[in-house]
Amino acid sequence: MSLGPLMIDLGADTLSVQERDLLVSPQVGGVILFSRNFTSVSGLIDLVNEIHALRHPRLLVATDQEGGRVQRFREEFTALPAIEGLGKVYDMDPQRACRLAEVTGWLMAVELRSIGIDFSFAPVLDLNFGISQVIDERSFHKNPEVVADLAVHYTRGMRRAGMQAVGKHFPGHGGVSADSHIDLPIDTRSYQDILMQDIVPFQRLIDQGIAGIMSAHVVYERIDNNVATFSRKWLGTVLRDQLGFKGVLFSDDLSMKAAACSDQYLVRTQRALEAGCDMVLICNAGEQAAQVVEQLNDYNNPVSQIRFTRMHGGKSPLSYQELHVSEAWKSAVLQVESYQNSPYEDLLI
Repeated sequence: MSLGPLMIDLGADTLSVQERDLLVSPQVGGVILFSRNFTSVSGLIDLVNEIHALRHPRLLVATDQEGGRVQRFREEFTALPAIEGLGKVYDMDPQRACRLAEVTGWLMAVELRSIGIDFSFAPVLDLNFGISQVIDERSFHKNPEVVADLAVHYTRGMRRAGMQAVGKHFPGHGGVSADSHIDLPIDTRSYQDILMQDIVPFQRLIDQGIAGIMSAHVVYERIDNNVATFSRKWLGTVLRDQLGFKGVLFSDDLSMKAAACSDQYLVRTQRALEAGCDMVLICNAGEQAAQVVEQLNDYNNPVSQIRFTRMHGGKSPLSYQELHVSEAWKSAVLQVESYQNSPYEDLLI
């Protein structure tokens, strides 16, 4: 059975009968996990293993483990600092910041891979212009070259841990103040301004072969009246044709206010797929997700199937227990703590 274009969430830390039935539907291709799905590491491992055992090829299992305020699993995981801390280090010592970015990417990814999770929706490639409260500390920096530099090293660490990266939110969420979870952000800048600023990190990561990108629920009114997630111009003409992106294109969550182009989630899903998304996320809307699973019928994109294969996590060399007694893990934790406590502290790393 091929993987479908829907990524959905779960209600608790175990699968219900109804959820198990949904996950074996050909229209589902992945599961995104949240804090509510965690009660213990052993329980999370069992849940991920159960999801993976349902299908072949196995369903993709993802989460948001950026660090800072967006870290779904905290207890029994390293407390990751917000990535803006790496930008602060960069201002003082670029080489050290890049080393720390790679260590941080590795640490985030290897902890998730040790329990079987395929990937995290990270890193954030948006620029911190000091405008967006929903981005702010989640961004490396305001300078696109700094963001690109740190993101290259961060994703290098992720790959070393057996995890592919998903850069977000294309073409850039940092230039608007509104939060797309609860409002419709409208960016009034010109395409040239966005190209010379926000798109720079995306282009650099695409050139480095990034496997995944997530779209932004933002309207860039001087380019297209649709939010980027529903825009063939942004996703097809710009991202695929001009920037040369060949990986998996994920939509941001279609239950967000900015994605409410219709009350019907099937319409939202179809519009995102028609615009160029390979996989769409429907979160915190279980009834609507189930309806889309039933209504989407026999949708299949053979090109997407090829792209999905890259998102499966590589074999983790260590189990969760083995990882936490390894010298590599202990060293990485100390290095991450060094800039979490004092970004400017001059340590030999």
